Amino acid sequence: MRLLLDTHVWLWARTEPQRLGEAARELLEDPDTDLYLSAASTWEIAIKYSLGKLPLPTPPAEYVPRRMQTSGVLPLAVEHAHAVHVATLPLHHRDPFDRLLIVQAQVERMRLLTADPAFEAYDVEVVKAA
Repeated sequence: MRLLLDTHVWLWARTEPQRLGEAARELLEDPDTDLYLSAASTWEIAIKYSLGKLPLPTPPAEYVPRRMQTSGVLPLAVEHAHAVHVATLPLHHRDPFDRLLIVQAQVERMRLLTADPAFEAYDVEVVKAA
Protein backbone atom coordinates (compact mmCIF):
# COMPACT_ATOMS: atom_id res chain seq x y z
CA MET A 1 0.00 0.00 0.00
CA ARG A 2 1.12 3.55 -0.76
CA LEU A 3 0.11 5.95 1.99
CA LEU A 4 0.42 9.74 1.91
CA LEU A 5 0.73 11.20 5.40
CA ASP A 6 -1.09 14.37 6.34
CA THR A 7 1.29 16.86 7.95
CA HIS A 8 -0.12 16.48 11.46
CA VAL A 9 -0.01 12.68 11.22
CA TRP A 10 3.67 12.74 10.35
CA LEU A 11 4.40 15.12 13.22
CA TRP A 12 2.31 13.06 15.68
CA ALA A 13 4.10 9.88 14.63
CA ARG A 14 7.41 11.56 15.51
CA THR A 15 6.39 13.33 18.73
CA GLU A 16 3.00 12.11 20.02
CA PRO A 17 2.29 8.63 18.66
CA GLN A 18 -0.36 8.09 21.34
CA ARG A 19 -2.59 10.53 19.40
CA LEU A 20 -2.78 8.02 16.56
CA GLY A 21 -5.22 5.13 16.61
CA GLU A 22 -3.98 1.56 16.83
CA ALA A 23 -4.81 0.85 13.16
CA ALA A 24 -2.86 3.93 12.05
CA ARG A 25 0.16 2.96 14.16
CA GLU A 26 0.07 -0.54 12.66
CA LEU A 27 0.05 0.91 9.12
CA LEU A 28 2.97 3.19 9.95
CA GLU A 29 4.96 0.21 11.23
CA ASP A 30 3.98 -2.22 8.45
CA PRO A 31 7.00 -2.92 6.22
CA ASP A 32 4.62 -3.51 3.28
CA THR A 33 3.30 0.07 3.50
CA ASP A 34 5.20 2.72 1.55
CA LEU A 35 4.90 5.98 3.49
CA TYR A 36 5.17 9.36 1.76
CA LEU A 37 5.52 12.92 3.00
CA SER A 38 4.69 15.65 0.52
CA ALA A 39 6.92 18.64 -0.09
CA ALA A 40 3.72 20.59 0.66
CA SER A 41 3.86 19.25 4.22
CA THR A 42 7.48 20.30 4.55
CA TRP A 43 6.50 23.76 3.30
CA GLU A 44 3.66 23.90 5.85
CA ILE A 45 6.04 22.86 8.65
CA ALA A 46 8.58 25.50 7.61
CA ILE A 47 5.96 28.25 7.54
CA LYS A 48 4.50 27.32 10.93
CA TYR A 49 7.99 27.05 12.41
CA SER A 50 9.01 30.48 11.09
CA LEU A 51 5.81 32.01 12.52
CA GLY A 52 6.55 30.49 15.94
CA LYS A 53 3.47 28.23 15.75
CA LEU A 54 5.40 24.96 15.57
CA PRO A 55 8.26 24.39 18.00
CA LEU A 56 10.85 21.91 16.77
CA PRO A 57 14.10 20.78 18.42
CA THR A 58 16.04 21.82 15.30
CA PRO A 59 15.18 23.99 12.26
CA PRO A 60 12.99 22.34 9.60
CA ALA A 61 15.91 22.11 7.14
CA GLU A 62 17.53 19.65 9.54
CA TYR A 63 14.50 18.20 11.34
CA VAL A 64 12.40 17.07 8.37
CA PRO A 65 15.02 15.26 6.24
CA ARG A 66 16.64 13.60 9.24
CA ARG A 67 13.30 12.33 10.63
CA MET A 68 12.20 11.18 7.20
CA GLN A 69 15.39 9.21 6.76
CA THR A 70 15.29 7.58 10.19
CA SER A 71 11.63 6.62 9.81
CA GLY A 72 11.85 5.40 6.20
CA VAL A 73 9.34 7.95 4.90
CA LEU A 74 9.71 8.72 1.21
CA PRO A 75 9.52 12.22 -0.29
CA LEU A 76 6.72 13.21 -2.66
CA ALA A 77 7.50 16.22 -4.85
CA VAL A 78 4.86 18.75 -5.85
CA GLU A 79 4.47 18.48 -9.61
CA HIS A 80 2.69 20.80 -12.05
CA ALA A 81 0.09 18.06 -12.59
CA HIS A 82 -0.71 18.24 -8.88
CA ALA A 83 -0.91 22.02 -8.80
CA VAL A 84 -3.28 22.36 -11.75
CA HIS A 85 -5.48 19.52 -10.51
CA VAL A 86 -6.35 21.65 -7.46
CA ALA A 87 -8.64 23.67 -9.77
CA THR A 88 -10.88 20.59 -10.16
CA LEU A 89 -11.60 20.25 -6.44
CA PRO A 90 -14.86 21.48 -4.98
CA LEU A 91 -14.41 24.13 -2.27
CA HIS A 92 -15.35 21.95 0.69
CA HIS A 93 -12.15 22.98 2.41
CA ARG A 94 -10.00 26.05 1.75
CA ASP A 95 -6.69 25.07 3.37
CA PRO A 96 -4.21 25.17 0.45
CA PHE A 97 -1.88 22.56 1.98
CA ASP A 98 -4.72 20.11 2.55
CA ARG A 99 -6.11 20.67 -0.93
CA LEU A 100 -2.70 19.93 -2.44
CA LEU A 101 -2.39 16.73 -0.39
CA ILE A 102 -5.83 15.64 -1.60
CA VAL A 103 -4.92 16.08 -5.26
CA GLN A 104 -1.56 14.40 -4.78
CA ALA A 105 -3.33 11.38 -3.32
CA GLN A 106 -5.78 11.41 -6.23
CA VAL A 107 -3.22 11.84 -9.01
CA GLU A 108 -0.71 9.39 -7.50
CA ARG A 109 -3.45 6.92 -6.50
CA MET A 110 -2.47 6.86 -2.86
CA ARG A 111 -4.47 6.57 0.30
CA LEU A 112 -4.33 9.57 2.60
CA LEU A 113 -3.75 9.07 6.34
CA THR A 114 -5.35 11.95 8.25
CA ALA A 115 -7.35 12.82 11.34
CA ASP A 116 -9.06 15.69 9.52
CA PRO A 117 -12.73 14.82 8.82
CA ALA A 118 -12.93 17.52 6.10
CA PHE A 119 -10.97 15.23 3.76
CA GLU A 120 -13.86 12.78 3.64
CA ALA A 121 -15.89 15.25 1.53
CA TYR A 122 -13.51 14.66 -1.40
CA ASP A 123 -13.08 11.84 -3.85
CA VAL A 124 -10.01 10.42 -2.16
CA GLU A 125 -9.43 7.25 -0.16
CA VAL A 126 -9.02 8.40 3.43
CA VAL A 127 -7.57 6.27 6.20
CA LYS A 128 -8.49 7.57 9.62
CA ALA A 129 -5.51 8.31 11.80
CA ALA A 130 -7.27 8.65 15.14
